[in-house]
Amino acid sequence: MMLSEDKISHLSHVLLKDLIKQELVKTVEDEGAIRREIKRTIMSELKIGEEIDQVVRKKLQSFTKKLIEGSPEWEVLYKKFFREEEIKKGRATG
Repeated sequence: MMLSEDKISHLSHVLLKDLIKQELVKTVEDEGAIRREIKRTIMSELKIGEEIDQVVRKKLQSFTKKLIEGSPEWEVLYKKFFREEEIKKGRATG
């Protein structure tokens, strides 16, 4: 699911504010640079998630038995394959 630029920007502000509040960031010399890095990271993670989604959907479509998207069987397999792809990409541990 892609987020709008405004939503990602808002998230970067909220995250930075909370990092400062929790004293996980000590000094903020360049808040703009930190927010840009937060935004870059969010967009990168969303892109990886979309790539994984495409791989998983392609895998599910290749089955001889056609699965109906949203059916319990489709959902179970989608989650299983999505998790496997996340592990392959280093986003999760097995």
